[in-house]
Amino acid sequence: MSVADIQQAILELPKAEFNELLLWLTELEAEAWEKQIEDDSSAGKLDPLISEAMEAKEQGTLLDL
Repeated sequence: MSVADIQQAILELPKAEFNELLLWLTELEAEAWEKQIEDDSSAGKLDPLISEAMEAKEQGTLLDL
């Protein structure tokens, strides 16, 4: 089955099934993103950002979101 076949099948879904698929894909993407963040954190890739934020906090320049 090609991507084009899958896309066409999605277009033919009833609205309820389309929404169910959309929810599943959204959750799947969120899980993948969380895993990437965990992997990056474990590998130390976020350490420079953490250091920068801690320094900004100490200097009183950290902005609330």
